[in-house]
Amino acid sequence: MSETNTAAETAAPHRYTAAMAADIEARWQDVWDAEGTYAAPNPAGDLAGDPEYIARPRKFVMDMFPYPSGAGLHVGHPLGYIATDVYARHQRMTGHNVLHTLGFDAFGLPAEQYAVQTGTHPRVSTEANIVNMKAQLRRLGLGHDKRRSFATIDPDYYKWTQWIFVQIFNSWYDEAARKARPIAELVEQFESGRRPVPGGRAWSELSAVERSDILGEYRLAYASDAPVNWCPGLGTVLANEEVTADGRSERGNFPVFKAKLRQWNMRITAYADRLLEDLDELDWPDAIKLQQRNWIGRSEGARVDFPIDGEQITVFTTRQDTLFGATYMVLAPEHPLVEKFVPDAWPEGTHDVWTGGHATPAEAVDAYRKQAAAKSDVERQAEAKDKTGVFTGAYAVNPASGERVPVFIADYVLMGYGTGAIMAVPAHDTRDFAFARAFELPMRCVVEPSDGRDADPASWDDAFVSHEAKIVNSANDEISLNGLGVAEAKAAITEWLRNKGIGEGTVNFRLRDWLFSRQRYWGEPFPIVYDEDGVAHALPESMLPLELPEVDDYAPRTFDPDDRHTQPETPLSRNEDWVNVELDLGDGAGLRRYRRETNTMPNWAGSCWYELRYLDPHNDSQLVDPEIERYWMGPREGAPHGGVDLYVGGAEHAVLHLLYARFWSKVLYDLGHVSSAEPFHKLFNQGMIQAYVYRNSRGFPVPAAEVEERDGKFFFEGEQVKRELGKMGKSLKNAVTPDEICAEYGADTLRLYEMAMGPLDVSRPWDTRAVVGQYRLLQRLWRNVVDETTGQVTVVDAEPDEDTLRALHKAIDGVGQDMEGLRFNTAIAKITELNNHLTKAGGPVPRSVAERLVLLIAPLAPHIAEELWHRLGHSSSVVHQDFPVADPAYVVDETVTCVVQIKGKIKARLEVSPSVSDEELEKLALGEPAVVAALGGAGIRKVIVRAPKLVNIVPA
Repeated sequence: MSETNTAAETAAPHRYTAAMAADIEARWQDVWDAEGTYAAPNPAGDLAGDPEYIARPRKFVMDMFPYPSGAGLHVGHPLGYIATDVYARHQRMTGHNVLHTLGFDAFGLPAEQYAVQTGTHPRVSTEANIVNMKAQLRRLGLGHDKRRSFATIDPDYYKWTQWIFVQIFNSWYDEAARKARPIAELVEQFESGRRPVPGGRAWSELSAVERSDILGEYRLAYASDAPVNWCPGLGTVLANEEVTADGRSERGNFPVFKAKLRQWNMRITAYADRLLEDLDELDWPDAIKLQQRNWIGRSEGARVDFPIDGEQITVFTTRQDTLFGATYMVLAPEHPLVEKFVPDAWPEGTHDVWTGGHATPAEAVDAYRKQAAAKSDVERQAEAKDKTGVFTGAYAVNPASGERVPVFIADYVLMGYGTGAIMAVPAHDTRDFAFARAFELPMRCVVEPSDGRDADPASWDDAFVSHEAKIVNSANDEISLNGLGVAEAKAAITEWLRNKGIGEGTVNFRLRDWLFSRQRYWGEPFPIVYDEDGVAHALPESMLPLELPEVDDYAPRTFDPDDRHTQPETPLSRNEDWVNVELDLGDGAGLRRYRRETNTMPNWAGSCWYELRYLDPHNDSQLVDPEIERYWMGPREGAPHGGVDLYVGGAEHAVLHLLYARFWSKVLYDLGHVSSAEPFHKLFNQGMIQAYVYRNSRGFPVPAAEVEERDGKFFFEGEQVKRELGKMGKSLKNAVTPDEICAEYGADTLRLYEMAMGPLDVSRPWDTRAVVGQYRLLQRLWRNVVDETTGQVTVVDAEPDEDTLRALHKAIDGVGQDMEGLRFNTAIAKITELNNHLTKAGGPVPRSVAERLVLLIAPLAPHIAEELWHRLGHSSSVVHQDFPVADPAYVVDETVTCVVQIKGKIKARLEVSPSVSDEELEKLALGEPAVVAALGGAGIRKVIVRAPKLVNIVPA
């Protein structure tokens, strides 16, 4: 501390300083905890409270789950937490019962990797991280209901994660009813014959394995052998969303390969239509809705069957109107039908360019499959100059033209989209055009060009693609599309296909089922066991939670990152005593030997339903009490699907957490466990707090706190360094912890600064030097109420003057609106303006004004507000006081400034009444001496009046 500051504080011992702030903040945090100030009562259960308080309108405010990192928080992390806290506090003060709390999303890879490196059990390090993070968050004065907090690693919590998995496993999606139903109802339909059994046999004739296989085709949670993203460097498989655009793992940047493994999946695709439709009713940013729509990727088209050697290749196309123009087919290299029709030798007349230089079709297909398997889906779909592929040696038949068309495999067709096969219409598809040119394949024009080119594709430089042209060259003995527009042709050919039994109109989605298995230790164990026949059985609720066993080695077996020919080996599989068990599942089969599932759930599982646990956190007998769930999350006016009132978090979760949570919510809704079909009604994406990164000549970051600025240049240890704006983080050596700022200025200053930096949804750079501005605001506020020398309250019981009343009520009106709209930066500006008005006015502040100023700032700076509120003579907490209400008479200005323009240039300014009419304002403007002089006697062609602020005069 400088000598100047020491002298100032000696002269003013009751000045608001960092030391005083620390004392005030710690003291009131203890009081709030002791008195349960932020406890939100439930209408039922062990958290039930005052019925009169529960009768208030309720508000459920949530933040996205934090992960308890060992590095702790930097000042960028609390941005959203502070914002929701400010909003929640304002809602309490406007008469709401507010539920606001925070838990921890604590399973996942970071803790496991730390365990692998150090031998520390993931629970030990994770719980230590939670303790540290809780302390940091508490210091910020966040008004959380601590009775409701939990971590996803708590067995009492993941018991219900496992229970939900069992509900999903024991459910199927009834397309006719458009909802999930218990699997027992499907079994009953098979048993009674109301639903035919696939294969035509009676249900009673099937073995347990056969029944299991059939039900697996319907269950919403199912295990299957399917192409997955296998990452040898991590020793686990990854969901599509966890693979980067260049085909590497999001975590660790290891190469990812396609492999066929038996994995658990969630049939989220069954809900694709509902996930799309219900977006319309959600109060979400348009950008997030668009990302979800694009990820789900709904497209309308037709299924078409192409006969081939006694089989058929089914394609999905959105341009069935061009079917007559299909001159070849392309299958994904992994397509299961490929092996069935690859001949022993090349057919006569096979072009050399089709064979890839191989002696037989089998050799060509095998070599190409290996080549394609080494690429990611993103790489395969990237636009490349050189198109690759190989002829299978087989021909299919175009069902419309009757022509034989060669069948290729190529990596630009993915098994995960549509049917894994396409009909290629090279004249009217750019990618097919390039492939056809590379392999010297025929093209047929079936969409009449409207850009001046002739009808022979041989002379074209690229395909002609149009959705508005006429169809040509498209007729057979049964149907003609010639002369029809695209829409008419689509309808006609679709009807023809349906009547022939070789196709039908259908809808396709880009969305794939959710890969739900991870080859990790630190995750929720699956509540699944397998009998001696390999049939999966769900554990009964009485056996939940199934807790993680102790293991000696936490690491999955990892491999050479470039070796795709490997298989996962999970940590749980090495614990034989846990894996192999004898159980009585209560299904009448008695005590039997079983083998446990040794994969674990992905880290997304725990965050798919955590909003429900906040409602009823200690309920051990059911997921959530229905009355409590309806109270906090049920459908209501403006939110027909229910959900959390405000959910704040980063936009990076648009197609991971948010989509998964919506899916789980809908399944639980369909099964009658909840009344809300959507988890989050209103979503708000906060921006990011960025920081300057300083790099030396080798490009490495240097400690930002040790960089000196001289003449607009930056130096570290005498060397000039380059400055750039980037993320804040330990690795970039530019992290600033909230603890540092709290120690230097106090938590209220940090809260104010983060909220004042700019609009909440916009990223902004951190500048420690600017924090002092909000510190000074609080010091001026303190001086307006407390004498810095004596510590006595200085307010007086006198009526405020007219100017002060107007400043006060304008602030009340503006701050209230800004709080509702999450515009905290402008709310702070209005509070600052009022506070400055009182400072400039001089003399003691009227009590009525001081008290309302304290109430205005209470949501933003709760500690100093609580302290001043009590010093002003109140015994109850400021947290539950009524937010001030503006008097409309003082909100409207006595006069406003009207600008008078001639030819767009300002010639005069008039002070007029806000209620002045257009006629009065025009008369005043034309009579203004400066305007008369500017016109110089010229006539007037037009006068445009926008009362009360603008008059625009257009001379003749």
